[in-house]
Amino acid sequence: MTVAFYPGSFDPMTNGHLDVLLQSLNLCERVIVGIGIHPGKAPLFTFEERSELIRSSVMAVLPNAEGRIEVISFANLAVDAARQAGASVLIRGLRDGTDLDYEMQMAGMNSQMAPDIQTVFVPAGATSRPITATLVRQIALMGGNVSAFVPAAVLKALTAKTARP
Repeated sequence: MTVAFYPGSFDPMTNGHLDVLLQSLNLCERVIVGIGIHPGKAPLFTFEERSELIRSSVMAVLPNAEGRIEVISFANLAVDAARQAGASVLIRGLRDGTDLDYEMQMAGMNSQMAPDIQTVFVPAGATSRPITATLVRQIALMGGNVSAFVPAAVLKALTAKTARP
């Protein structure tokens, strides 16, 4: 069984993340989504909230994926977390050439540290290429409409979290 590890902050999960995750499920039998926990950062959503939003977003479009995705947290190197999770594939989403340059460097370093883990680049779909979680958070916090950028469950959670009195 091929197990993939898809790391990120997912704060919040975007349509781009969902696109890459769904493509990953086409490539591998199981995908473990690793939510990176960084002590110096204060996320908008808790780990538990992000975990639930990832699961509900996937199940809304791919109900038969139950049992094929798992969400965990990690605070170490992605390749070490992947190895600890039993994954042999590390999924990295690509939006553009800038991502590719950075991700190629990371893949090279990761292959030196963990030659048993293969990095696989998954291109984001055309409609999700400009989306970043940072921009989504900023737009939502400023009262903007992010409905085109996030799954429905995430939109509902963002709206509740960023509602102005």
